[in-house]
Amino acid sequence: DTQRRSVRDAMDREQSIPLRPQRVLALSERDLDCLLALELVPVAASQGRAQQGFPPYLAARAAGVASLGQFAQPSMDRVIAARPDLILAGGLADAKLLAQLSRIAPTLVSHSGAEPWPRTLQRIADWTGRAERVAPLMQRHEQRVAELRRPLARQSGRSVSLVRWTPQGPVYMKGEAFAGLLLGELGFTRPPRQQEAGAGHSAPLSREALDQIDADWLLIGMFASGPAHDPQALAGLMARPEFRELRAARGGRVREVDAALWTVTGGPLAALAVLDDVQRLMLP
Repeated sequence: DTQRRSVRDAMDREQSIPLRPQRVLALSERDLDCLLALELVPVAASQGRAQQGFPPYLAARAAGVASLGQFAQPSMDRVIAARPDLILAGGLADAKLLAQLSRIAPTLVSHSGAEPWPRTLQRIADWTGRAERVAPLMQRHEQRVAELRRPLARQSGRSVSLVRWTPQGPVYMKGEAFAGLLLGELGFTRPPRQQEAGAGHSAPLSREALDQIDADWLLIGMFASGPAHDPQALAGLMARPEFRELRAARGGRVREVDAALWTVTGGPLAALAVLDDVQRLMLP
């Protein structure tokens, strides 16, 4: 297919791309999520951040997708071997890496900063010639949120602390983090510290600062694989007297969640999976 068109990406870089890209690479979890939701299986993708393999919630749909290696450090040999006609590099800001990738195939930064996922989905759908698939996906999302808001109404206004466990100590997610925005759609609030701008996370907190993660609910993200995986971590945290003093701990409202789902930059499939978790973990 020789037909091409010119588009601008999230960083306002102009690229010429095929009208209907066939061999797409996904260099972030959100790219992989959006492509699979649009029913365009990429040829290859980067592993999830801090994980071995793709995020567990995408693993079944991504069966047969080749691995390009670590997030933000794709293997150039594998990128070349995949013969891409379009590379999606969501969240990558390394100009040198983007230039290297652009020499192999047109490379588009699909999202940057704290952009909400519907905007990224729209962009990727436009680039891949699948714009008509966006409305049904958004409708499904809005229906699911509405379904959950009804039984959650009596918890409206309750605060939810969103935390990721790391070997250096817990970190909390900031106000524009993906799952935090979803909790807002359901009527929950976040503790004051966790309302600061940005989609990233805080520095690791010391034992003395554990009160910063207190709330009515406390959701702690743990990785199922990779260097940060520690099956004993939550039990160790729960055993600390200062942790047991937290409001969520006293009220029996501490829940473990998958960090690869709750504490990254997810897309439409992640959003549905988070909403399923809310139903399972936070409703009687």
